[in-house]
Amino acid sequence: MTHAKHSSRRAPRRRFYRPLLASILISAVVCACAQSPETITSRSVSYTPRLRAYAQVVPIATIPINAPQEGVLTHLRVVPGTRFRAGQILATLTGPSMQNLLLQDRANLRSARAQLYAAQKSLAIQKQQLRAHLSTRQTVQMASSTVAKAQATLDNAQSQLSAVRRMAAIIAPSAGTVLALDSSSGELVAANQPILTFQPSRGLWLRATYYGTDITSIHPGVTGVFQPSSGGPSIPVRVRAVSGVIAPNGGESVFLAPIHTAPQWLSGTFGSVSLNLPTRQMIAVPTRALILNHGTWWVMVHTPHGDRPQQVTPGPAHGFYTYLTRGIAPGTQVIVDNAYLLFHADITDHFEIPD
Repeated sequence: MTHAKHSSRRAPRRRFYRPLLASILISAVVCACAQSPETITSRSVSYTPRLRAYAQVVPIATIPINAPQEGVLTHLRVVPGTRFRAGQILATLTGPSMQNLLLQDRANLRSARAQLYAAQKSLAIQKQQLRAHLSTRQTVQMASSTVAKAQATLDNAQSQLSAVRRMAAIIAPSAGTVLALDSSSGELVAANQPILTFQPSRGLWLRATYYGTDITSIHPGVTGVFQPSSGGPSIPVRVRAVSGVIAPNGGESVFLAPIHTAPQWLSGTFGSVSLNLPTRQMIAVPTRALILNHGTWWVMVHTPHGDRPQQVTPGPAHGFYTYLTRGIAPGTQVIVDNAYLLFHADITDHFEIPD
């Protein structure tokens, strides 16, 4: 009985508030839509997208130095972190194998010199006999040919000895820094066995990983600025290579090099790099004119035939404006005042007061 009494009391209130609330909503929408809407003319702007990512200075490649010949490694005085110049002797090779090579090549050189001396002496005798008409020109030419062959043999022996002497010295091919030692002084190493690994001084570049749809616009030649995290002046850089492979996390590696002279950066330095992508033309509209409905974006445009919704694709935002990549053309009258109410002007046709 008590429950019935309370129900009978609430029923008249429902019947009273339902038409009243609907009337208020209808009046609000009608009054808002009846006013002259505030519009703005959309305009075309030049927009230069900038992509920012963390970057690290990494070596382009590390180079191993191998033993050219079997021998005992001596005078290895470098350690990881040692910097050296091009042509500097880093270590030497000794031992029985190297000594045998040197002895053999020195003997070959002495033999080649003796053969050349004998050929030259024979040529001189043939020339004297030719003047005395005791020899022929053909004999002199044959003697000259023997001298030429002996000279070639001597040159080859000298080159071979020089090559063995160069093998005995481990020489740096370029300036760089030692990263790791693979052998130690006094160790017997085989031919082509790694002795050390170094990083060339001019073999550094930036590696950055970018994400998003704009990575398709990154290509070699795009410029940007690298700002080291440790401070200091920013460094203008240019994209040298793009990996072209998307990692499992959705990122793509981009490699950059300084535009001007090589900076004084060290391998492992962290920082941020900003890239300037190609400039694009976009349409600027006030951000408050955008309407989100069921996952898509719209604007209300004012035309001589009335106001109508137009689907758009928003791009980046700048201040109070949002740049549209597509949807409307420059010069379109976009409604910014009560645009949401105009878009949903038919809400009262589907409105039902909940119980």
